[in-house]
Amino acid sequence: MKALALTGLKKLEFLEVPKPKIVKDTDVLLKIAVVGVCGSDVHYYETGRVGSQVVTYPYLIGHECSAIVEQVGKDVKSIKPGDRVVVEPAVSCYNCDQCKMGRENTCRNLSFLGTPGQGDGCLCEYMVMPQECCLVINDKLTLIQAALCEPFTIGLYAAKQGQGNYRDKIAILGSGPIGLSTMTAAGIKGAKKVYMTDKLDYRLNIAKKQGADWTGNPDRIDIVEQIKKLEPLGVDVVYECAGQQSTIDQALEILRPGGKLVLVGIPRESRISFSIDFARRKEITIVNIRRQNRTTEESIELIAEKKVNVDFMVTHKFPFSDAIKAFELVADYNDGVVKAMVEF
Repeated sequence: MKALALTGLKKLEFLEVPKPKIVKDTDVLLKIAVVGVCGSDVHYYETGRVGSQVVTYPYLIGHECSAIVEQVGKDVKSIKPGDRVVVEPAVSCYNCDQCKMGRENTCRNLSFLGTPGQGDGCLCEYMVMPQECCLVINDKLTLIQAALCEPFTIGLYAAKQGQGNYRDKIAILGSGPIGLSTMTAAGIKGAKKVYMTDKLDYRLNIAKKQGADWTGNPDRIDIVEQIKKLEPLGVDVVYECAGQQSTIDQALEILRPGGKLVLVGIPRESRISFSIDFARRKEITIVNIRRQNRTTEESIELIAEKKVNVDFMVTHKFPFSDAIKAFELVADYNDGVVKAMVEF
């Protein structure tokens, strides 16, 4: 089968690799349908690493996908060939202390698609996953919506971790797919006023169109000054979705005392810092987001019931044969790209 692999920095090649086979009786053989290009995929593409996860070439990347079931193991009862599924890219062990605490997202033995040392990616024609990672959707969602469940569920999990009593006024710093997903999810979790920032004006225009109350470009205005004028007491929650030192600094300045900083973005640097003076004197709660935990099913239902819209994030579609162009587009922020999808 064909697979797209990283073979060097900013270098992708199509390789011919063996088609995977069912090994365990609970395995499911999947024919990949749609793959979304994620920011973390681009990190690997451009730098060869995300934090401590370092690529050994050649390496298959990609983790946001939908698929059609090709074959199932003999112990798989709830899934059958022909089913359309959302693929949960995290394979947890369900036996460690974290899993038993209900924290499958921090499983001690986690294996994640498209992560060096854990699992190959999904930018290939076929893939095998355990049955618990295959969530049947059939006609409830389109295959593109099914692939969008992965980024949306991160935004939904972040919103759940950030919202609560007195969490009406929020700021989202970074208006890429994760920031936009967080905005969409926060709206149904109680956010009444939403401030959004980004360095790309076209993304701010999309955020405004989708319901943001205020948008600002930090390259053009002092977003701290402007938000504090509008919210002199500070905002309740800041979702940092850019993975930048500058946005973390901005977040601490615009938060009210007792506010919450939710770190959703993945910095390329191995270390970040923050003003302990702001954080301590304001008694800021800092929450790290490790992808999502137990929100995929809710994401599917919210999209299926049209309670949220995720379709607006898709700006570009490429056939698998042009997947390299998708990476080049996203890496360079060209042509107004928000989300690029690869269709098989």
